[in-house]
Amino acid sequence: MATLEELAQAVLDGDETQVVELTKSLMDSGVDPQDIINKGLLAGMDKVGELFKNNEMFVPEVLMSADALKAGMNLVLKDSKQGQVTPKGTVVIGTVEGDLHDIGKNLVGMMLESNGFKVHDLGADVKAEKFIEAVKEYQPDIVGMSALLTTTMVNMKTTIDALAAAGVRDKVKVIIGGAPITQKFADEIGADGYSPDAASAVELCRRLLGK
Repeated sequence: MATLEELAQAVLDGDETQVVELTKSLMDSGVDPQDIINKGLLAGMDKVGELFKNNEMFVPEVLMSADALKAGMNLVLKDSKQGQVTPKGTVVIGTVEGDLHDIGKNLVGMMLESNGFKVHDLGADVKAEKFIEAVKEYQPDIVGMSALLTTTMVNMKTTIDALAAAGVRDKVKVIIGGAPITQKFADEIGADGYSPDAASAVELCRRLLGK
């Protein structure tokens, strides 16, 4: 019989075919769907996050693991009894106004989704007003902002101030990241957290939500 440990390893290996086979086998054996997700699929992705953070895994491998995880997750979620898996939290992300860089932001979104968060990606060059609209529409737990240019970093503060002016700042945690961003800058502009990379962003979101 397939084991949850084997499933976690298949996710780590980025072996989509193996993930699908093991997931089906575990489901057929009557293993709790939530255990398949948490102790199998997400446990494997946790390890991916650790290795990525330590530069022992790189973006192409992370993407393969994420695809493998999604394939397994889709199988479990299709099962009628498990149609309502509660997400760990809802996150709105976007690259701030004036900045078109989105690789880092996309990776953060992918890692969050792979770890059980619901993600609404607003894209790049996102104006403060769009962040405000998204907070009102999606009612997220966290807003994540990215910037890769020192010239666009200031728009993070502009957005935080705009969220406050709109009366929604206290409804969300705000996290920021990107090459020029530091913890000091996050503290200065009143963000709730800063993350240097995608794996740390997942840890930060979990910590902020007490997950």
